[in-house]
Amino acid sequence: MSIKQKIKENPSIKKWVHWMLVPTGEARPRLWVKWFVNPFIHKKGSGASIRRRTRIDVLPFNAFRLGANSIIEDFSTINNGVGDVHIGNNTLIGMGNVLIGPIHVGNNVIFAQNIVASALNHEYRNPDLPIHAQKILTAPIHIEDDCWIAANAVITAGVTVGKHSVIAAGAVVTKNIPPYSVAVGNPARVIKQYNFDTKEWEKVN
Repeated sequence: MSIKQKIKENPSIKKWVHWMLVPTGEARPRLWVKWFVNPFIHKKGSGASIRRRTRIDVLPFNAFRLGANSIIEDFSTINNGVGDVHIGNNTLIGMGNVLIGPIHVGNNVIFAQNIVASALNHEYRNPDLPIHAQKILTAPIHIEDDCWIAANAVITAGVTVGKHSVIAAGAVVTKNIPPYSVAVGNPARVIKQYNFDTKEWEKVN
C-alpha cells in the first residue's frame, strides 16, 4: 500500500496532512508548499508562462500541468484541490479566468476573459445541514483541442466541449457540445456545425 493510500484511509492522519498543506478554512496552499514542494511535483512545459498576478491554488496531492508555450494571464485562479488540472500546449488562459479541477484543457485552446470552468458542485439536499457542511461533488470537464471559449462564459461540471468548437460570450454550458460546433445562450445550444461534405458552417434548426 502506498503512502498516499495510507493517508487517505486514516481520517486523523489525512486531516493532519491537509492542515499541514492548507490553513484551516482556506483554499490556498501554505507558502512552504508553494515554494518548496509544488515546483518539484507539478509540470510546466518549455516556454510556458504564469503571470505574476495569478492565484495558483495547487496542491501536491493532485496533478497540475501547464503545456509548452501556454500562458495563464493575470488575475486568473487555478485550483486543483478536488481534481487534476491539465492545460495543453499553445493554450491561452486569459485574464480573470477561474478553473477548478478536475479539468482537462486541450492544445491550441483560447479562453478569453472572466470565464468560470468549475468541475465542483456542493451537495444541498439535506435541509438539516448548511450547504458548506455537505459533501463536495465533482464531475470532470473536458475542453478538447482548438476550442475558443469567449468572454464571460460558464462551463459547468461534467461537460465536454468538442474539438474546434466555439462557445459564445456569456454562454452557460450545461450539456456536452459536439465537435465543430458554435454554441450560444443560457443554457447553451448549438446554432451552427461544420459540414465536412459542403465545407461550410451550417445553421442548426
